[in-house]
Amino acid sequence: MAESKKAVVRAAGALVWRQEGKDLQVLLVHRPRYDDWSFPKGKVEPGESLRACAVREVEEETGARIALGQPLSAQRYKLADGRRKEVRYWAARELEGDFPALAARQEVRPASPEEIDDVVWLPVGQARGRLTRQADRDLLGELVDLWEDDKLDTWTLVLVRHARAVKRSVWNRPRSHSQEEDEATRPLTADQGEVRARALVAVLSAYGVARLVTSPWKRCYDTLAPYAEASGVALETEPALTEHAHAAHPKRARKVAERAVRMREVPLALCLHRPVLPTIMDVIAEHAPGKLLRSVPDRDPWLKTGEIMVIHMARRSHGKIRAVAIEKQRPVLSEGR
Repeated sequence: MAESKKAVVRAAGALVWRQEGKDLQVLLVHRPRYDDWSFPKGKVEPGESLRACAVREVEEETGARIALGQPLSAQRYKLADGRRKEVRYWAARELEGDFPALAARQEVRPASPEEIDDVVWLPVGQARGRLTRQADRDLLGELVDLWEDDKLDTWTLVLVRHARAVKRSVWNRPRSHSQEEDEATRPLTADQGEVRARALVAVLSAYGVARLVTSPWKRCYDTLAPYAEASGVALETEPALTEHAHAAHPKRARKVAERAVRMREVPLALCLHRPVLPTIMDVIAEHAPGKLLRSVPDRDPWLKTGEIMVIHMARRSHGKIRAVAIEKQRPVLSEGR
């Protein structure tokens, strides 16, 4: 019993927003069991990531199919049975039409009327009065502050370091192939590498990724392949991102990164090798204000194998493109963390 009280109940949700004219509106739900108004949220299921949970819960409770934007503050409180609960939130927008990321998601069963009996879009002023809990009103205030500071309307770049590959000492055959040929064909490991690549599918889908750019070398290509297959998004190869091309012409990889941070049409994932990451991170750091720089790795290995960095970019009122939030995570394999 003492052990169960120490366990943290993890949950996730989103503040889904839209602009109607000059008004900022948010999506609220009513729970008849508690007779309260709140933002859609729910508990993480076994084997589910927090981000996938947030997307699923919003669709279950509201019918809205969303893509996550930047993270917001978490709420932490104690439950009646003594356990602690932590709810993570993101800003989010509804996906329009037949968006590729939706094809990569599992089917969702709508919440019953006993769980959610009303869903409404409200201007933020009315929403503030409708919300039951002060903590939710504070969270709404955070969203409004981002809106007023031109930091809410963002686009997303996801940097992916390829998943674990077979060791060079096992794969490379210098008598049969050149070193570059061996490196270009070195595959992911069947246990960690391929499993981690599949785990990326739910995370990339949660951010609505609709464009995939990768080094043509097999371990990078195969890291994004499961998402490409699930979503129907074509994999674009960029020769400048291979280890050998970067060693010879690092400025070409830099140009790829500079284009990527400005590509706001759809969320983009870029799959890379460790030796290429310092050049890419330098570009990200140039767009990140001081308080965000601590989120940008500055030393080897920059990102672990299969780890991702999600950069949320915005065009500020003065016209400059700046990173307004940075997340780093290694997609879960078996637990929602």
